[in-house]
Amino acid sequence: MRWLAAILLLLSRPAFGESAPPACTAAREGVVACIGGRLCECRFQAGGTISGRPSGHRWDCGVLRPACHIVPPDLGATPLPELPSLILPLPRSH
Repeated sequence: MRWLAAILLLLSRPAFGESAPPACTAAREGVVACIGGRLCECRFQAGGTISGRPSGHRWDCGVLRPACHIVPPDLGATPLPELPSLILPLPRSH
């Protein structure tokens, strides 16, 4: 049984080289941090009886948040090929 507790303790710790995310408090509202590959934002979230959570400041790492540490592609590196022009004859009015 002790080996199970030791495994659970090791799995609950952050991976080697990673640190625990900073605490999300009222003083840090609006601050962003890279947590688990997402650019999370510290914000106030209202609680409720359905969610079962009290109101407070929490990290927003939802699916709509952007990923962090991703360099956007350089759009000027490869020029787009020129498209052929299309000329249509217009009907003549008499």
